[in-house]
Amino acid sequence: MSGLVFVDANVLIYANDPAEPVKGSQAREWLARLWTDRSGRTSMQALNEFYVNAVHKIRPGMSAESAWEEVTRYLVWNPAPIDVPLMRRAHEVQRRYQISWWDSMIVAAALAQDCVILLTEDLQDGMVFGTLAVRSPFSAVLEQPAAGYVVPRAAPLHRARGRPRRVAARLG
Repeated sequence: MSGLVFVDANVLIYANDPAEPVKGSQAREWLARLWTDRSGRTSMQALNEFYVNAVHKIRPGMSAESAWEEVTRYLVWNPAPIDVPLMRRAHEVQRRYQISWWDSMIVAAALAQDCVILLTEDLQDGMVFGTLAVRSPFSAVLEQPAAGYVVPRAAPLHRARGRPRRVAARLG
């Protein structure tokens, strides 16, 4: 995989939710790959959302200490802070694409970190925001297979000496 991948809170939540074994497995596979490639990114907003949901919403919930330990793992990814430049960019994203404020904040954070993929379940798979493409971690594959065909090469139009070949049919 090439390029940076922004991970939204829902991917982190599924990776820790025992009630969602299939989605959890897929989320963990994505996260493992991003750790290996060192291409994962996130934001303080996503980490805050993960923490609250992990402790209070998923059942059985994580302890506050376990959720905090998980959050601190992702601090290594240097999460985008919520600051004035991010909020201004989010406002531009919201106006241009007509999406919710919270989704605009996530998109702005991914763009600010030069990510090429936004891994989330909250936006439509395949949406594009400039150089950022949305991918669902539950419908997208980790790597695209190589093309199964070869593009044929046309015969050169010039001889080795650089003169063109005669291709016009002789009229008789």
